[in-house]
Amino acid sequence: MKAKVYLVGAGPGDPGLITVKGKECIEAADVIIYDYLASPALLKYARKTVELIYVGKKGGDHTLSQDRINDLIVDKAKTGATVTRLKGGDPFIFGRGGEEAEVLVKEGIAFEIVPGVTSAIAAPAYAGIPLTHRKFTSTVAFVTGHEDPDKDESSIDWAALAKGIGTLVFFMGVKNLPIIIQQLMDHGKPPDTPVALVRWGTTPQQVTVSGTFKNIVQRVKKAGLKAPAIIVVGAVVDLRQTLKWFENRPLMGKRIVVTRARQQASDLVQMLTNSGAECLECPTIKILAPEDETALNRAVQNLSDYDWIVFTSVNGVTFFFERLFADNKDVRALNHMHTAAIGPATAQRLLEFGLKSDIVPQTYRAESVAEAFSKEDIKGKKILLPRAKEARPVLPIELTKMGAEVDEVIAYRTIKDLTNADILIQGLEEKTIDLITFTSSSTVKNFKELLPADRFKQLIDGVTIASIGPISAETAMDLGFDVHIVADSFTIPGLCEAIVQYYSKK
Repeated sequence: MKAKVYLVGAGPGDPGLITVKGKECIEAADVIIYDYLASPALLKYARKTVELIYVGKKGGDHTLSQDRINDLIVDKAKTGATVTRLKGGDPFIFGRGGEEAEVLVKEGIAFEIVPGVTSAIAAPAYAGIPLTHRKFTSTVAFVTGHEDPDKDESSIDWAALAKGIGTLVFFMGVKNLPIIIQQLMDHGKPPDTPVALVRWGTTPQQVTVSGTFKNIVQRVKKAGLKAPAIIVVGAVVDLRQTLKWFENRPLMGKRIVVTRARQQASDLVQMLTNSGAECLECPTIKILAPEDETALNRAVQNLSDYDWIVFTSVNGVTFFFERLFADNKDVRALNHMHTAAIGPATAQRLLEFGLKSDIVPQTYRAESVAEAFSKEDIKGKKILLPRAKEARPVLPIELTKMGAEVDEVIAYRTIKDLTNADILIQGLEEKTIDLITFTSSSTVKNFKELLPADRFKQLIDGVTIASIGPISAETAMDLGFDVHIVADSFTIPGLCEAIVQYYSKK
């Protein structure tokens, strides 16, 4: 196949701002060559067989020079690979995409340009600053704050910028901020001109410092603001006072560890991120099929023997139906059975397979399921209970006391996951982690085992602990954690709401 290179704008940092075509190019790539400012979260769309090459460039620290990056793109393309060059922002707005495209033309390599959302637009928007506004200005200019040092003289027409453009947006200008301000004032901009700097725009680390030409240098210095940042100059900056939205979110700036299994973490991560948090995915468990599926297979083959089937987790539903389908059966095999689900998430998962649960208790724990059955005549009834290998024995014991015959089968098991243990420990050492979430007793136990025993108290000192419910909270306290948050509703939305309320009160 003939090689092709896609020069793709990865957007400003928020992975949700990738274009549809940009995502498709990531998915199709044999090789991805990506930058410092391209969100690593976008790499989850890549194929497992993709070759990932980091060529990140940030101020004064170049993994590869631009010439070597150009050579690398060409070399990979000449192997016949589909190459996606993933660049922060937009490749043609101070992204040196034009230079890379020129090299590809010279080498006769086919390419496409996939525009991205530039930080010049996105960062101000996330800071509540519209670049144009009918009451303020109808003109905007994008300017580099760091010209090529090899140029003999500046190509920036400071007089034209100062007098002819309403809003100015400078890229890569933090180090040169005093020079930029002075140049604009020397060419006619008044000292009270509004200005703002937005660092890490569109990400949970976003910080905005605003002021006027008279005080902005001092304010930026006091805030310790460093690159990467966008500088916005003009009267529209004052609109931030009323239009600021992104930085007002309740978990803004909080770094939260999600210990849930990776295949289940997306809902929790999305909810926390939507509230402003930066999530560090550190799954402590992997969810797998049972080592011995004999009992589950036998139950599936003899479903006609059962009167009830009880699910105590989403995983139980998922793994049960996988086995049902593998046995060439479908939901019709359960048409004679009553169903119970421990909570709304489990009931919803069951509904996705076409079954509405007959019992969903008011509180989502095994004791509540048993209590709900007290209203049912289950004496002599046979109940199938497909669940985790490590599950608590409360439910089968209580149902048996009511006269039911309970067939408890292992539908899945959990094992330790050490994937991001090093990143987790580093974050705890550097005290950059604000909160840790626990969604089950298994996540608590495995998390504790990830930490060096002799440094456990030191590492978690000052870290807030949030539990989805009383069972996992009790496990955490037994293992030496101070639990600060326990959700009233034992669900992912309930946990997120409890975390938001905790920080709102603080």
